This record gives sequence, C-alpha cells and structure tokens, in this order.
Amino acid sequence: MVDMSKVQLRIENIVASVDLFTDLNLEKVIEICPSSKYNPEEFPGIICRFNDPKVALLIFSSGKLVVTGAKSVQDIERAVRKLIEMLKKIGAKFTREPQIDIQNMVFSGDIGMEFNLDAVALILPNCEYEPEQFPGVIYRVKEPRAVILLFSSGKIVCSGAKSEQDAWEAVKKLLRELEKYGLIEEEEEW
Repeated sequence: MVDMSKVQLRIENIVASVDLFTDLNLEKVIEICPSSKYNPEEFPGIICRFNDPKVALLIFSSGKLVVTGAKSVQDIERAVRKLIEMLKKIGAKFTREPQIDIQNMVFSGDIGMEFNLDAVALILPNCEYEPEQFPGVIYRVKEPRAVILLFSSGKIVCSGAKSEQDAWEAVKKLLRELEKYGLIEEEEEW
C-alpha cells in the first residue's frame, strides 16, 4: 500500500484558456488595461498583467484569452470577472458566461524520501534520465496525463495535470511503480 502521508504538493502555476464569446477592439482594450503591452507586429494580442489576482492575460481580438501565473482556479475566475467588468466600460457586449478551460497545472512538492536516480532510471519504465543534461528523472504518467520530474532529494515537479486531483493521482501512480519495483526502501521499525 502506497504511503501518501509524507507527500506534499503546492500549486506553482495554472494556465487556462478562456473564451469570452465576443469580439474585442484591441485598440480600445489597450486603453483600459493597466500594465499592458501591445505591439501587433510582434504579437497579435495584448499582454496584460493584474496585481490582484497576480496573473498575466493574453487578450486576442477574437475574445479568446490565455491566463497564466495563477495559484488557484479561483484566481483565474476572479481575473476573468475583473477583465469583463473593465471591457463592459468600453462597450463590449457579453451574451453568455465565459468558458474557462484549465490547460496545465504545475505543482512543486516533496515525496519525503531520497532516491538513487541511477537505479530508478534503470528499473522504472516510462522514464528518462540524462544526468549530464538534467539532474532529475523524467517520469511520464499516461492516465491522468502528467509529467513528474523526480530529484534525488525526493523533491518533485508535476506538470501537465488538469486538476489538483489529477496531480495527486499521478504522484500516487509514480509511488506505486517505485514500490512495485523495490525502489522505495521500507523504513525500519525500532
């Protein structure tokens, strides 16, 4: 049985795509977005930064957005509501609720034990390890889809998950595999 009691995960970043279902005049939008940048020759959208919640938004004339930098789904929802209120002031019309789709969540964490990465890379399937190029094992979980970077200290980075539940499930699958192949040493009872 996999012991998840020592595992810690913390959200570092969430990326979401958003559809506002309305066209936007970016020349007007740039006037109301504080801390923003717009150079259509370089990039076809506005890069807008909010301090509360602390996120960056890529705003396109199609009414589609990319929101990044959020630490929670609620931060994304708050940022979208805040932007909609700003856009209403310049005459943007909204006929339906925005559609928010989480594209990627990145977590940092700790499994609570150390690993011999050479042994892990030799025995564990679905992993890559090139210590000359990167100091961690790259482990790919098929379902739920995620990639976990495992370091010898037991620290991990999990990316590609679409929810916090998916991240926990991916880490649980990694631990099951490590246990199955005898890569987790049982703690001695005193």
